[in-house]
Amino acid sequence: MYGIIGKMIATPGSRAKLIDILMLGTRDMPGCKLYAIAADSADEDGIWITEFWDSEESHKASLELPAVQKAIAVGKPFIAGFGVRHIVSPVGGIGVD
Repeated sequence: MYGIIGKMIATPGSRAKLIDILMLGTRDMPGCKLYAIAADSADEDGIWITEFWDSEESHKASLELPAVQKAIAVGKPFIAGFGVRHIVSPVGGIGVD
């Protein structure tokens, strides 16, 4: 498996809007085992995204999906930047195959 855990930073006051955009644009992605979006409790503009994929190739292919492309285009004005990003090798857990 292939995983990414990263922080996205919304423009001030737009975190809820950006989360909504991410939620709609990431529903049906082949090879995706987990796509979890969480509001950072210590940073009012912070969003943590945890992704688990069956392979790195599936993740790369997802970036070309029409719904994902639309979410990127619609969400871009609400993204102020990115924080840390870690590539991980998921080994299992509740909700993970």
